[in-house]
Amino acid sequence: MSEDYKNIMQENIVDVIDEFDYSTQNESYNEKFRKWRRKNGNPFAFSFAENKKESIYIDGRGFIANSAVDAEKKVLANIFYYIGLASLIWIVVGDVLSKVIILVFDLCGVNIHNNYFSSVIYGGSTEIVITIILITLAKVLFPLFFLHFKFKLPAKVEFMSSMNNSMALLGAISTALIVCTATSVPSAYSSESKEIYEFFKNIETDISVWGQTEFIVYTIFDIVIISIIAEIFFRGAMFAVLRQFGDPFAIMITSFMTMLLSQNLQTMPAVLLISITASYGMITSGTMFTSIAVVIVYKMYELALTIIEVDPSDKMPMTRNLFMIIMLVLGGTGLLIYWIYTVKTKKYGLSFYKSEFTDGKRFLHSVRTFPFSAVVLLCIASALVKAVL
Repeated sequence: MSEDYKNIMQENIVDVIDEFDYSTQNESYNEKFRKWRRKNGNPFAFSFAENKKESIYIDGRGFIANSAVDAEKKVLANIFYYIGLASLIWIVVGDVLSKVIILVFDLCGVNIHNNYFSSVIYGGSTEIVITIILITLAKVLFPLFFLHFKFKLPAKVEFMSSMNNSMALLGAISTALIVCTATSVPSAYSSESKEIYEFFKNIETDISVWGQTEFIVYTIFDIVIISIIAEIFFRGAMFAVLRQFGDPFAIMITSFMTMLLSQNLQTMPAVLLISITASYGMITSGTMFTSIAVVIVYKMYELALTIIEVDPSDKMPMTRNLFMIIMLVLGGTGLLIYWIYTVKTKKYGLSFYKSEFTDGKRFLHSVRTFPFSAVVLLCIASALVKAVL
């Protein structure tokens, strides 16, 4: 067989696994990812291959060529069916099962109560903290383990852990500081009154009863523990299984889901931007540690700003403004350093998969998949109701 003939044959072969750009990760990751995608009978792996010059016969349609788009749609439907189920678990535990748990505690004599038509919790400060921690852990851990055992991704793929580009960590944290400042400006300069300890706005508890010890316990839990667990859920199995369709699509979907599951119209813009920053930082750096660091920085910034605004003295506006300016300058400086480094080294970091099925069409096809479509509608409805009430 001549060399020219071999080249012609290779040009006619389409293999979506080989066409994927693995250059952003290390060889160990790439090897595990390819092996998972080539595993026989894997319903979540996009592993289409064909010879362009071959065709198949289908009754009623005649001879047609195999379609990578059809194969992609089938795999996407499988993936988003289970992502939808995992998200439903998140919603049911957080919005329904939580009320059942509180009711059971109340019937057992525990000093904790809630209103069935709102998420406000009443009772003893210790009881509130313990209950919220248990509910939050269940809300995040159940869907996390569900996707972990369903997709069965290799550990090296699901939990990116190799720091390939340390400068990307600087870039991600710097971007997070800029995003935090930009998204906090409207609320910081709003004429509307703000509740003390707005840090707890996402859980909407009756914060007036909280003591200092409970505040510290919950703060550590929310900033550190939940940040880690939630990032493993969004940037773990969910992100990894979507990477086979290109990093932009994986970033788009996981950021969209992070925003929706917050179920809070006020924080959705910030959550979306921070999630995009976390995803991009993880990809370009090579480790999930970067995405966790971005979320922790975001929550610490919000906490710091809230504590500053609790100060009733006339110096509060000046202190707040100074804090925001310092964070913005630090973020801008760090991002400039990272941009200069990126331009010089040309380490942009994203992997792409291009086909006739564009990211826009891919997104619309995925969103229409049930029960994922139901999750989207539920989250939007919940956010609107909370905004009105």
